[in-house]
Amino acid sequence: MKKASLFVLIAFYFFAGLNHFVVPEFYLPLIPDYLPFPKALNLLSGALEIAFAVGLLFSRSRNLAIYGILLLLILFIPAHLYFINQGNCFDGYFCIPAWVSWMRLLLIHPVLLFWAWSHRHNDYSILKTWI
Repeated sequence: MKKASLFVLIAFYFFAGLNHFVVPEFYLPLIPDYLPFPKALNLLSGALEIAFAVGLLFSRSRNLAIYGILLLLILFIPAHLYFINQGNCFDGYFCIPAWVSWMRLLLIHPVLLFWAWSHRHNDYSILKTWI
């Protein structure tokens, strides 16, 4: 079960990171106005998510990747608050009810933090299992 959870975590961050490159217009409105270079920040976020997903594959780099994911999730909190502060809607691009934004911040975000945290100190290699 733990290996399956790790495999899903790897896929989750790999495809989330890839999505920053494929659909940047989804992420750009989420970047607060006070941060410079939003396009570069979006691409950097995606690249880091992909790098951390790859790092999760190997037992030697797993803890570093996990701490990187935890740091990213913490750094994303201002974007969640910014979205809530903007009324949960960006220029008609997408709008969601306020309770969904709050649930995403107060429930889903901590679950993502815990999910990554739960895989630290696992010494098995995902690649050995499937290759």
